[in-house]
Amino acid sequence: MLVRDGKPVAIGGRALDVLIALTGRAGEVVSGRELIDLVWPGVFVEEANLRVHIAALRKVLGDGKDNVRYVVNVPGRGYTFVAPVRRSGAGGGTASIAAPASTARSPNFPTPLQLLVGRTETVATMSSLLLSRRFVSVIGPGGIGKTTVAVAVGNALRQEFGDDAVCFVDLGSLTDPADVPSAVASALGCFVQGPDHEPYIRAFLADKRILIVLDNCEHVIETAAQLCARLFHAAPSVHLLATSREALRVEGEHVQLLMPLDSPPDETPTAVQALASPAVQLFMERAAASGHHAQLSDTDAPIVAKICRRLDGIALAIELVASRVGTHGIQGTAGLLESGAGLLLPGWRSAVPRHQTLQAMFDWSFRLLSTDEQRVLCRLSVFVGNFTLAAAHAVAGGKIQTVTSAIASLVDKSLMRVVPTSGLTHYRLLDTTRAYAAAKLAEDGQAVAAERGHASYFTGLLKQGMAKGSAFDGHNVAVHAPHIDNVRKALAWSFSSLDDRSLAIELAALAVPLFLGLSLLDECQQWCRRALCALREADHGTRWELELQGALAMSSMYSRGNSLEVRAGIERGLELSEILQDGRHQLQLLSGLYIFLMRQGEFSGALAAAKRNAAVAKASGGPIENAMTEWMLGGSYHLTGNQAAALRHCKQGSKLASDFRLGRVSFFGHDHHVSGLATLARSLWLCGFPDQGCKVARQGIKTAQSHDHPVSSCISLIYLVPVFHWSGDFRAAQEYTEIVIEQATKYSLAPYRAVGLALKGELMVAHGEASSGVATLRAALKAMDADQYRIVTLPTRRALAEGLAHSGQSDEALATIVEAVARAEQVGEILWLPDLLRAQGEILLMQPRPDLATAERILLRSLDCAHKQSALSWQLKAAIPLARMWKEHGRGKDARSVLEDIYRRFTEGFETRDLVTARRFLEELSSTD
Repeated sequence: MLVRDGKPVAIGGRALDVLIALTGRAGEVVSGRELIDLVWPGVFVEEANLRVHIAALRKVLGDGKDNVRYVVNVPGRGYTFVAPVRRSGAGGGTASIAAPASTARSPNFPTPLQLLVGRTETVATMSSLLLSRRFVSVIGPGGIGKTTVAVAVGNALRQEFGDDAVCFVDLGSLTDPADVPSAVASALGCFVQGPDHEPYIRAFLADKRILIVLDNCEHVIETAAQLCARLFHAAPSVHLLATSREALRVEGEHVQLLMPLDSPPDETPTAVQALASPAVQLFMERAAASGHHAQLSDTDAPIVAKICRRLDGIALAIELVASRVGTHGIQGTAGLLESGAGLLLPGWRSAVPRHQTLQAMFDWSFRLLSTDEQRVLCRLSVFVGNFTLAAAHAVAGGKIQTVTSAIASLVDKSLMRVVPTSGLTHYRLLDTTRAYAAAKLAEDGQAVAAERGHASYFTGLLKQGMAKGSAFDGHNVAVHAPHIDNVRKALAWSFSSLDDRSLAIELAALAVPLFLGLSLLDECQQWCRRALCALREADHGTRWELELQGALAMSSMYSRGNSLEVRAGIERGLELSEILQDGRHQLQLLSGLYIFLMRQGEFSGALAAAKRNAAVAKASGGPIENAMTEWMLGGSYHLTGNQAAALRHCKQGSKLASDFRLGRVSFFGHDHHVSGLATLARSLWLCGFPDQGCKVARQGIKTAQSHDHPVSSCISLIYLVPVFHWSGDFRAAQEYTEIVIEQATKYSLAPYRAVGLALKGELMVAHGEASSGVATLRAALKAMDADQYRIVTLPTRRALAEGLAHSGQSDEALATIVEAVARAEQVGEILWLPDLLRAQGEILLMQPRPDLATAERILLRSLDCAHKQSALSWQLKAAIPLARMWKEHGRGKDARSVLEDIYRRFTEGFETRDLVTARRFLEELSSTD
């Protein structure tokens, strides 16, 4: 019977049974299922029936009147009786029923994961910090693993605090912030006698050394933060570990940001390399749990690495996606993610609702945002990768202060990340967050407006760069490089929208120099072609067409070879630049014409283009343009066989560069400073200064590599590797040759890869691998012919002829070198003629029945041609086989005379290959006199 003040109180039988069950375990949380089993033993009853009787009980007790509480619901856990309870004893006295005051009850602390991937060091660090600082908050975006780490820290510290002194409070199921103290009291086993829980909690904890873990504070953060602050000061032996998507921002708190799991840095890792990263380890562990038992292969490793990078190392996202691998396989799962299904992939049914899909996780976070924060988050989803605050203001719209405050709040709530840079602060949405916000933006019908604002902003940004003079051809490319992903997205949207074709054309014309500066040649061609096709009648003859024509010609020349389309694009650009009186573009395009003709092997035409460029530079150029002109003249004189003039102009270009402290001098995507150093190194070697030539060659390579520009790097190497080869430094030549091939392959620079193969083939012949070298040289020549890249065709044919001779194919060797000599004489490629004639003479001497008279005549002619070029080193190279032939046929004095006369004219390089060979032969000749 239930009585109040000695009078019976009307109450239903089931309600009374509920009351008896709760008071029997006063202060404890009793689950709904336990109550049902106690009140209706052996009978199946829905929890709805229990709630009806709880409500009746509360009404009878007057629960809530005058702020007195009796039965409190702990969301997600059950019910607890919180009023004082006394039971009459046998002698008529009473005893208070409450939790013992001396020790905390054994808490229901979660079991840690058996496999804690990538967080061992984090757990150790946080455990140490928690012991020394007492109050630590683990902060990070949803699904990153905050709860997992907190549970691991709690279990790691059980020995420190004792099993009964580590308490876990799950705030995730609360809907009312006012219930936070009740949830904490219940988890602690603290008996509360009244509506205000906090005084009882403080008193309960006053003399206890205990660790309290408060999980999922973000949605009740104000109440949780204040409670933690007061407990921290009131209970000096209490240690607090909170998890939240934003900091609690109260005194005493030490914030620890939980970083994403590391993914493989390499885009194409092997299986072993991929499995060294925690993200891939977690992926494969969860894939195995889903039924995928195959080992990670080298083929699948890059796919898994890409998935983990795309999921930003978020543990929950990785687990959800990996759980589909058992059904769809690794490649099929990657396809699901690409299709946008990633947000809806289901996870464990036992997980809390907000962790069962990524969609649910983001819905939870999104609902906690203010209206302004929701709007800004959705608008900023149009960005790809990093963006600045100025870009965010332009796209988000609204008041600047409102947007700035919203961004700061989104960063605090772990929905946006600050990206450390050396300049302006950049922000970034995680890819999964961006996908969710983009879907919300589309639902609201605001996507088009946001995309247009995004495209307009980057059009304006690139226009500012162009206003400062071709900002993407020099060192300033680094300023705009971080925006390349957003520029791509803006271009894709602009050309997909039929509303504003002019915006698409303008953006493309402004963007293609950036693609060139970053050596993204295929993309440059793609956008140039789309924009040129989209030109309206009024757009022809404008600056936009000029920019697009020049960029298309440049990118096509470097990636696809020297086609008629390239020549036509350059000529059309020159025509437009003259009409528009655009001196800068005129110099760019004349540089392009010069490079095109050089690559075609039309060296006389290239010299004419260089002289034409000199006239324009003199009229409208500055130090950069004049230095460029000197290097162009030096390069063309070098290839037309005037090494003295080449040296003079290259040195003058270098003097201008030094006097005016010029860095990279790039026109038409060609670094003239680097090519000028290459020409200077080659001319120095040819003129008899091999040590200086090698020194300048190393300087040229170092300069090119410092610019971090693949085209410049490849150009420097293909011109400078021969200097090391000529000097006998085969190790350096081989090392740099492999770099050329690797970079040219990576960046789709087909002509330079062909030259790299040619250099490799020549080195193979020099190392005695004649047959393999011949095969490589044939492949290189075939590729050069396909790309119409003829600048080094003749030396490659000379190397092929030598390889054929050394492999015993004497007839083909002789035919090949004779054809090369004829070609050089026909087109006026004077530079290579002395070395071609030297090779022809040596191959004649290697014939089964050598024609000595013809060989002597050819070698003497080689000496004469080299002398006319001021190429002392090639004179020596030809004199060595001539002297050997004369010695073998009784003309020792003539042999010594011709070789000694040339050798004595050298002032350096005496340890290089040809000079060492000449010295030893002279010593041999002297010993036989």
